[in-house]
Amino acid sequence: MPMRPPRVCTCGKVVPSGQRCQCQIARDKARNAAYDRTRPNAAARGYDHAWRKLRAEFLADNRVCSAEGCNAPATDADHVLSVKQRPDLRLDRRNLRAFCHRHHSRRTAKDQGFAR
Repeated sequence: MPMRPPRVCTCGKVVPSGQRCQCQIARDKARNAAYDRTRPNAAARGYDHAWRKLRAEFLADNRVCSAEGCNAPATDADHVLSVKQRPDLRLDRRNLRAFCHRHHSRRTAKDQGFAR
């Protein structure tokens, strides 16, 4: 199977096919760090002690990812309706579902516009 040739990054470095240039990786890290500095802390966003306790109990009761066809262990409790949309449902077990980290990250990226 033929391989794609390397490409030249905007910084001038030659980058192997399918890889990202170190300058792009550094730029993305800096952009993410700047974004994180603008966000309120976890407790201010609704993820306080009460949430951590509920999350632990929920994951103890729901050990498998609820994504269709996935049988991975559940590691994340996801709000069906986000805390931003419905803060009154923040600690309601009926508004939660168990996801593996991969599926939770995918859903979060989609909902928050990172995966567009």
